[in-house]
Amino acid sequence: MGKVKVRKVARLTPKKKCCRKKVRCIKCPVVIMRMKKIEHEDLSKKELEKRLAKARAA
Repeated sequence: MGKVKVRKVARLTPKKKCCRKKVRCIKCPVVIMRMKKIEHEDLSKKELEKRLAKARAA
């Protein structure tokens, strides 16, 4: 899949089913849902990366 910009994660199309691994993939529906919730907040790139890491750590 390659590198994905953090700002564009919320606009990706999710996979059909969550893999439920320890570190979720970027296209996991759960990760995309969590990133959509914080999409409209004015956050810096560093803060977005932290939020993405927290969303994937579930």
